[in-house]
Amino acid sequence: MTEQITPKTNFIKEIIDEHNRTGRFGGRVHTRFPPEPNGYLHIGHTKALVIDFGIAEEYGGLTNLRYDDTNPVKEDVEYVDAIKEDIHWLGFDWGDREYYASDYFGQLYDMAITLIKKGKAYVDELSADEMREYRGTLTEPGKESPWRNRSIEENLDLFERMRAGEFPDGSKTLRARIDMAAPNINMRDPVMYRILHATHHRTGDAWCIYPMYDFAHGQSDSIEGITHSMCSLEYENHRPLYDWFLDELEIFHPQQIEFARLNVTHTVMSKRKLRKLVEASYVDGWTDPRMPTLAAMRRRGYPPSAIRKFIDLVGVAKNDSFVEMELLEHVVRDELNAMAPRRMAVLNPLKVVIDNYPERQTEE
Repeated sequence: MTEQITPKTNFIKEIIDEHNRTGRFGGRVHTRFPPEPNGYLHIGHTKALVIDFGIAEEYGGLTNLRYDDTNPVKEDVEYVDAIKEDIHWLGFDWGDREYYASDYFGQLYDMAITLIKKGKAYVDELSADEMREYRGTLTEPGKESPWRNRSIEENLDLFERMRAGEFPDGSKTLRARIDMAAPNINMRDPVMYRILHATHHRTGDAWCIYPMYDFAHGQSDSIEGITHSMCSLEYENHRPLYDWFLDELEIFHPQQIEFARLNVTHTVMSKRKLRKLVEASYVDGWTDPRMPTLAAMRRRGYPPSAIRKFIDLVGVAKNDSFVEMELLEHVVRDELNAMAPRRMAVLNPLKVVIDNYPERQTEE
Protein backbone atom coordinates (compact mmCIF):
# COMPACT_ATOMS: atom_id res chain seq x y z
CA MET A 1 0.00 0.00 0.00
CA THR A 2 1.46 3.34 -0.99
CA GLU A 3 1.62 6.29 1.31
CA GLN A 4 -1.65 8.20 1.53
CA ILE A 5 -1.48 11.60 -0.14
CA THR A 6 -4.17 14.01 1.02
CA PRO A 7 -5.16 16.69 -1.51
CA LYS A 8 -4.64 20.28 -0.40
CA THR A 9 -7.58 22.59 0.13
CA ASN A 10 -9.10 23.38 -3.27
CA PHE A 11 -12.30 24.59 -4.87
CA ILE A 12 -13.69 21.05 -5.17
CA LYS A 13 -13.40 20.51 -1.43
CA GLU A 14 -14.99 23.91 -0.84
CA ILE A 15 -18.01 22.84 -2.93
CA ILE A 16 -18.26 19.56 -1.03
CA ASP A 17 -17.96 21.37 2.30
CA GLU A 18 -20.83 23.66 1.28
CA HIS A 19 -22.96 20.66 0.26
CA ASN A 20 -22.25 19.02 3.61
CA ARG A 21 -23.14 22.24 5.40
CA THR A 22 -26.48 22.57 3.59
CA GLY A 23 -27.20 18.84 3.67
CA ARG A 24 -27.72 18.61 -0.09
CA PHE A 25 -26.55 15.00 -0.24
CA GLY A 26 -27.10 14.15 3.41
CA GLY A 27 -23.39 14.45 4.14
CA ARG A 28 -22.52 11.73 1.62
CA VAL A 29 -19.53 11.93 -0.71
CA HIS A 30 -19.71 9.32 -3.44
CA THR A 31 -17.51 9.73 -6.54
CA ARG A 32 -16.78 7.61 -9.57
CA PHE A 33 -13.82 7.06 -11.91
CA PRO A 34 -15.19 6.46 -15.43
CA PRO A 35 -12.42 5.32 -17.82
CA GLU A 36 -13.08 4.22 -21.38
CA PRO A 37 -11.70 0.69 -21.94
CA ASN A 38 -10.14 1.65 -25.28
CA GLY A 39 -6.51 1.95 -24.18
CA TYR A 40 -4.20 2.03 -21.16
CA LEU A 41 -4.30 4.80 -18.56
CA HIS A 42 -1.62 7.45 -19.01
CA ILE A 43 -0.22 10.09 -16.67
CA GLY A 44 -2.94 12.52 -17.76
CA HIS A 45 -5.67 10.20 -16.45
CA THR A 46 -3.92 9.96 -13.12
CA LYS A 47 -5.05 13.39 -11.96
CA ALA A 48 -8.74 12.47 -12.30
CA LEU A 49 -8.07 9.10 -10.72
CA VAL A 50 -6.34 10.57 -7.67
CA ILE A 51 -8.98 13.30 -7.29
CA ASP A 52 -11.90 10.85 -7.54
CA PHE A 53 -10.48 8.28 -5.14
CA GLY A 54 -8.47 10.62 -2.92
CA ILE A 55 -11.21 13.13 -2.12
CA ALA A 56 -13.73 10.36 -1.41
CA GLU A 57 -11.23 8.73 0.97
CA GLU A 58 -10.62 12.03 2.74
CA TYR A 59 -14.34 12.52 3.38
CA GLY A 60 -14.91 8.90 4.38
CA GLY A 61 -16.90 8.32 1.20
CA LEU A 62 -16.94 5.79 -1.62
CA THR A 63 -15.66 5.65 -5.19
CA ASN A 64 -17.08 3.50 -7.97
CA LEU A 65 -15.06 2.17 -10.87
CA ARG A 66 -17.36 2.48 -13.87
CA TYR A 67 -16.21 1.70 -17.37
CA ASP A 68 -17.66 3.94 -20.07
CA ASP A 69 -18.08 1.05 -22.51
CA THR A 70 -20.47 2.65 -25.00
CA ASN A 71 -18.32 2.22 -28.12
CA PRO A 72 -17.76 -1.50 -28.81
CA VAL A 73 -15.62 -0.86 -31.89
CA LYS A 74 -12.63 0.35 -29.84
CA GLU A 75 -13.03 -1.53 -26.55
CA ASP A 76 -11.28 -4.66 -25.33
CA VAL A 77 -11.07 -6.79 -22.18
CA GLU A 78 -7.28 -6.24 -22.21
CA TYR A 79 -7.85 -2.58 -21.41
CA VAL A 80 -10.39 -3.38 -18.69
CA ASP A 81 -7.83 -5.57 -16.88
CA ALA A 82 -4.97 -3.09 -17.41
CA ILE A 83 -6.98 -0.23 -15.90
CA LYS A 84 -7.78 -2.26 -12.79
CA GLU A 85 -4.12 -3.21 -12.39
CA ASP A 86 -3.03 0.44 -12.64
CA ILE A 87 -5.58 1.63 -10.06
CA HIS A 88 -4.50 -1.04 -7.59
CA TRP A 89 -0.85 -0.21 -8.25
CA LEU A 90 -1.51 3.39 -7.21
CA GLY A 91 -2.96 2.13 -3.94
CA PHE A 92 -6.69 2.64 -4.53
CA ASP A 93 -9.55 0.16 -4.36
CA TRP A 94 -13.20 0.29 -5.40
CA GLY A 95 -14.34 -2.62 -3.24
CA ASP A 96 -17.32 -4.38 -4.78
CA ARG A 97 -18.34 -1.33 -6.81
CA GLU A 98 -17.13 -2.29 -10.28
CA TYR A 99 -19.71 -1.17 -12.83
CA TYR A 100 -20.09 -0.67 -16.56
CA ALA A 101 -22.25 1.71 -18.55
CA SER A 102 -23.41 -1.43 -20.35
CA ASP A 103 -24.98 -2.56 -17.05
CA TYR A 104 -27.56 0.17 -17.65
CA PHE A 105 -28.28 -0.24 -21.36
CA GLY A 106 -31.81 -1.42 -20.59
CA GLN A 107 -32.51 1.43 -18.19
CA LEU A 108 -31.01 4.00 -20.55
CA TYR A 109 -33.20 2.71 -23.36
CA ASP A 110 -36.27 3.10 -21.13
CA MET A 111 -35.16 6.65 -20.25
CA ALA A 112 -34.89 7.46 -23.95
CA ILE A 113 -38.43 6.17 -24.42
CA THR A 114 -39.55 8.47 -21.57
CA LEU A 115 -38.04 11.51 -23.32
CA ILE A 116 -39.67 10.56 -26.63
CA LYS A 117 -43.05 10.31 -24.90
CA LYS A 118 -42.49 13.78 -23.39
CA GLY A 119 -41.76 15.18 -26.84
CA LYS A 120 -38.15 15.80 -25.81
CA ALA A 121 -36.46 13.39 -28.25
CA TYR A 122 -36.92 12.44 -31.90
CA VAL A 123 -35.49 10.10 -34.52
CA ASP A 124 -33.44 11.97 -37.10
CA GLU A 125 -32.20 10.92 -40.55
CA LEU A 126 -29.58 13.59 -41.21
CA SER A 127 -26.12 12.24 -42.04
CA ALA A 128 -23.17 13.21 -39.87
CA ASP A 129 -22.08 15.82 -42.43
CA GLU A 130 -25.59 17.24 -42.72
CA MET A 131 -25.89 17.38 -38.95
CA ARG A 132 -22.70 19.43 -38.72
CA GLU A 133 -24.03 21.77 -41.43
CA TYR A 134 -27.38 22.19 -39.63
CA ARG A 135 -25.73 22.77 -36.25
CA GLY A 136 -24.67 26.32 -37.04
CA THR A 137 -21.67 28.14 -35.58
CA LEU A 138 -20.73 30.03 -32.44
CA THR A 139 -22.18 33.19 -33.98
CA GLU A 140 -25.03 31.73 -36.06
CA PRO A 141 -27.95 29.61 -34.82
CA GLY A 142 -28.51 26.14 -36.16
CA LYS A 143 -31.34 24.97 -38.42
CA GLU A 144 -34.01 22.51 -37.37
CA SER A 145 -33.90 19.06 -38.93
CA PRO A 146 -36.72 18.24 -41.37
CA TRP A 147 -37.54 15.30 -39.08
CA ARG A 148 -37.59 17.30 -35.85
CA ASN A 149 -41.37 17.57 -35.64
CA ARG A 150 -42.30 13.95 -36.13
CA SER A 151 -45.16 12.71 -33.98
CA ILE A 152 -44.44 10.92 -30.71
CA GLU A 153 -45.99 7.74 -32.14
CA GLU A 154 -43.75 7.80 -35.21
CA ASN A 155 -40.64 8.45 -33.11
CA LEU A 156 -41.50 5.56 -30.78
CA ASP A 157 -42.03 3.23 -33.73
CA LEU A 158 -38.78 4.23 -35.44
CA PHE A 159 -36.73 4.00 -32.24
CA GLU A 160 -38.06 0.51 -31.51
CA ARG A 161 -37.18 -0.50 -35.06
CA MET A 162 -33.69 0.95 -34.58
CA ARG A 163 -33.41 -1.23 -31.49
CA ALA A 164 -34.56 -4.26 -33.48
CA GLY A 165 -31.74 -3.81 -36.01
CA GLU A 166 -33.93 -2.85 -38.96
CA PHE A 167 -31.75 0.04 -40.15
CA PRO A 168 -28.07 0.20 -41.25
CA ASP A 169 -25.32 2.05 -39.41
CA GLY A 170 -25.48 5.82 -39.71
CA SER A 171 -28.95 5.90 -41.26
CA LYS A 172 -30.74 7.19 -38.17
CA THR A 173 -30.00 8.69 -34.75
CA LEU A 174 -32.05 9.60 -31.71
CA ARG A 175 -31.60 13.26 -30.80
CA ALA A 176 -32.68 15.33 -27.82
CA ARG A 177 -35.18 18.04 -28.74
CA ILE A 178 -33.81 21.13 -27.00
CA ASP A 179 -32.98 24.35 -28.86
CA MET A 180 -31.23 24.72 -32.22
CA ALA A 181 -30.56 28.39 -31.45
CA ALA A 182 -28.96 27.80 -28.05
CA PRO A 183 -25.72 29.78 -27.50
CA ASN A 184 -24.17 26.55 -26.20
CA ILE A 185 -23.76 24.33 -29.27
CA ASN A 186 -23.93 21.21 -27.07
CA MET A 187 -27.60 22.05 -26.46
CA ARG A 188 -28.50 22.11 -30.16
CA ASP A 189 -30.35 18.81 -30.29
CA PRO A 190 -27.42 16.52 -29.39
CA VAL A 191 -27.37 12.89 -30.47
CA MET A 192 -28.44 10.44 -27.76
CA TYR A 193 -28.22 7.12 -29.65
CA ARG A 194 -26.55 5.94 -32.83
CA ILE A 195 -26.88 2.69 -34.75
CA LEU A 196 -23.78 0.51 -34.54
CA HIS A 197 -23.92 -3.15 -35.57
CA ALA A 198 -20.85 -4.30 -33.61
CA THR A 199 -20.21 -6.99 -31.02
CA HIS A 200 -19.80 -5.60 -27.52
CA HIS A 201 -17.18 -7.08 -25.20
CA ARG A 202 -19.83 -7.67 -22.49
CA THR A 203 -23.27 -7.66 -24.10
CA GLY A 204 -22.30 -9.43 -27.32
CA ASP A 205 -24.83 -8.78 -30.07
CA ALA A 206 -27.73 -7.98 -27.75
CA TRP A 207 -27.68 -4.33 -28.83
CA CYS A 208 -27.17 -2.59 -32.16
CA ILE A 209 -27.87 0.92 -30.84
CA TYR A 210 -25.51 2.50 -28.32
CA PRO A 211 -25.92 5.61 -26.16
CA MET A 212 -23.61 8.57 -26.56
CA TYR A 213 -21.40 9.54 -23.63
CA ASP A 214 -23.41 12.68 -22.83
CA PHE A 215 -26.59 10.66 -22.49
CA ALA A 216 -25.13 7.67 -20.64
CA HIS A 217 -22.87 9.46 -18.19
CA GLY A 218 -25.23 11.56 -16.11
CA GLN A 219 -27.90 8.87 -15.93
CA SER A 220 -25.32 6.28 -14.86
CA ASP A 221 -24.19 8.69 -12.12
CA SER A 222 -27.80 9.02 -11.01
CA ILE A 223 -28.46 5.27 -10.99
CA GLU A 224 -25.38 4.69 -8.80
CA GLY A 225 -26.21 7.52 -6.40
CA ILE A 226 -23.05 9.47 -7.23
CA THR A 227 -22.98 12.80 -5.41
CA HIS A 228 -20.02 14.56 -7.04
CA SER A 229 -19.21 13.81 -10.66
CA MET A 230 -15.75 15.24 -11.27
CA CYS A 231 -14.42 15.64 -14.80
CA SER A 232 -11.89 17.68 -16.76
CA LEU A 233 -12.50 21.22 -17.95
CA GLU A 234 -13.47 20.33 -21.53
CA TYR A 235 -16.78 19.03 -20.15
CA GLU A 236 -17.73 22.36 -18.59
CA ASN A 237 -19.82 23.28 -21.65
CA HIS A 238 -21.49 19.87 -21.42
CA ARG A 239 -22.76 20.47 -17.88
CA PRO A 240 -26.01 22.19 -19.01
CA LEU A 241 -26.78 19.08 -21.06
CA TYR A 242 -25.88 16.83 -18.11
CA ASP A 243 -28.35 18.83 -15.99
CA TRP A 244 -31.01 18.93 -18.72
CA PHE A 245 -31.24 15.15 -19.07
CA LEU A 246 -31.48 14.63 -15.30
CA ASP A 247 -34.07 17.37 -14.87
CA GLU A 248 -36.25 16.18 -17.76
CA LEU A 249 -36.13 12.60 -16.46
CA GLU A 250 -36.84 13.85 -12.92
CA ILE A 251 -34.29 11.51 -11.32
CA PHE A 252 -31.59 11.90 -8.65
CA HIS A 253 -29.33 14.79 -9.64
CA PRO A 254 -25.57 14.62 -8.88
CA GLN A 255 -23.32 17.68 -9.09
CA GLN A 256 -20.88 17.82 -11.98
CA ILE A 257 -17.64 19.65 -11.14
CA GLU A 258 -14.90 20.44 -13.67
CA PHE A 259 -11.19 20.88 -13.04
CA ALA A 260 -8.18 21.61 -15.25
CA ARG A 261 -6.70 18.54 -16.90
CA LEU A 262 -3.07 17.56 -16.44
CA ASN A 263 -0.78 18.59 -19.30
CA VAL A 264 2.88 17.60 -19.10
CA THR A 265 5.50 19.16 -21.37
CA HIS A 266 6.99 17.06 -24.19
CA THR A 267 4.36 14.38 -23.54
CA VAL A 268 1.56 13.06 -25.77
CA MET A 269 -1.65 13.11 -23.75
CA SER A 270 -4.06 11.83 -26.38
CA LYS A 271 -5.09 8.20 -26.07
CA ARG A 272 -6.08 8.27 -29.73
CA LYS A 273 -2.55 9.33 -30.76
CA LEU A 274 -0.94 6.85 -28.39
CA ARG A 275 -3.06 4.12 -29.94
CA LYS A 276 -1.67 5.07 -33.36
CA LEU A 277 1.88 4.66 -32.04
CA VAL A 278 0.99 1.17 -30.79
CA GLU A 279 -0.94 0.06 -33.88
CA ALA A 280 1.77 1.30 -36.24
CA SER A 281 4.44 -0.51 -34.15
CA TYR A 282 6.43 2.64 -33.47
CA VAL A 283 6.58 1.36 -29.88
CA ASP A 284 6.48 -2.10 -28.37
CA GLY A 285 2.92 -1.92 -27.07
CA TRP A 286 1.24 0.20 -24.40
CA THR A 287 3.82 -0.84 -21.79
CA ASP A 288 6.85 0.26 -23.81
CA PRO A 289 8.98 2.26 -21.31
CA ARG A 290 8.99 5.22 -23.69
CA MET A 291 5.20 5.57 -23.40
CA PRO A 292 3.53 7.93 -20.86
CA THR A 293 1.21 5.17 -19.63
CA LEU A 294 1.16 4.11 -15.99
CA ALA A 295 2.11 0.58 -17.04
CA ALA A 296 5.16 1.96 -18.86
CA MET A 297 6.16 4.08 -15.86
CA ARG A 298 5.86 1.00 -13.68
CA ARG A 299 8.30 -0.80 -16.01
CA ARG A 300 10.68 2.18 -15.81
CA GLY A 301 10.78 1.80 -12.03
CA TYR A 302 8.61 4.75 -11.03
CA PRO A 303 7.18 4.10 -7.54
CA PRO A 304 3.42 4.66 -7.25
CA SER A 305 3.94 6.95 -4.26
CA ALA A 306 5.93 9.32 -6.52
CA ILE A 307 3.07 9.50 -9.01
CA ARG A 308 0.63 10.41 -6.24
CA LYS A 309 3.00 13.00 -4.76
CA PHE A 310 3.42 14.55 -8.20
CA ILE A 311 -0.36 14.89 -8.60
CA ASP A 312 -0.57 16.39 -5.12
CA LEU A 313 2.11 18.96 -6.00
CA VAL A 314 0.35 19.89 -9.24
CA GLY A 315 -2.83 20.61 -7.27
CA VAL A 316 -6.40 21.19 -8.43
CA ALA A 317 -7.10 24.29 -10.51
CA LYS A 318 -9.78 25.71 -12.81
CA ASN A 319 -7.42 26.88 -15.56
CA ASP A 320 -5.45 24.65 -17.92
CA SER A 321 -1.67 24.88 -17.74
CA PHE A 322 1.43 22.83 -18.49
CA VAL A 323 3.58 21.10 -15.89
CA GLU A 324 7.26 20.47 -16.59
CA MET A 325 8.22 16.83 -17.07
CA GLU A 326 11.29 17.67 -14.97
CA LEU A 327 9.01 18.08 -11.93
CA LEU A 328 7.76 14.51 -12.27
CA GLU A 329 11.32 13.22 -12.65
CA HIS A 330 12.43 15.28 -9.63
CA VAL A 331 9.66 13.76 -7.48
CA VAL A 332 10.58 10.27 -8.67
CA ARG A 333 14.26 10.80 -7.81
CA ASP A 334 13.40 12.14 -4.36
CA GLU A 335 11.17 9.17 -3.68
CA LEU A 336 13.75 6.66 -4.88
CA ASN A 337 16.47 8.36 -2.80
CA ALA A 338 14.44 7.58 0.31
CA MET A 339 13.30 4.06 -0.53
CA ALA A 340 15.44 2.39 -3.19
CA PRO A 341 18.04 -0.12 -1.82
CA ARG A 342 21.62 0.43 -2.94
CA ARG A 343 24.38 -2.16 -3.24
CA MET A 344 28.04 -1.82 -4.26
CA ALA A 345 29.97 -4.71 -5.73
CA VAL A 346 33.31 -5.34 -7.40
CA LEU A 347 32.45 -7.32 -10.50
CA ASN A 348 36.00 -7.86 -11.78
CA PRO A 349 38.36 -7.89 -8.77
CA LEU A 350 42.08 -7.35 -9.32
CA LYS A 351 44.45 -9.10 -6.91
CA VAL A 352 46.97 -6.69 -5.35
CA VAL A 353 49.92 -7.87 -3.25
CA ILE A 354 51.55 -5.34 -0.86
CA ASP A 355 55.04 -6.59 -0.03
CA ASN A 356 56.43 -3.66 2.01
CA TYR A 357 53.82 -3.38 4.78
CA PRO A 358 54.94 -4.04 8.36
CA GLU A 359 54.15 -7.55 9.47
CA ARG A 360 51.34 -7.91 12.07
CA GLN A 361 50.38 -4.21 11.78
CA THR A 362 46.67 -3.49 11.21
CA GLU A 363 44.73 -0.42 10.18
CA GLU A 364 41.04 0.45 9.89
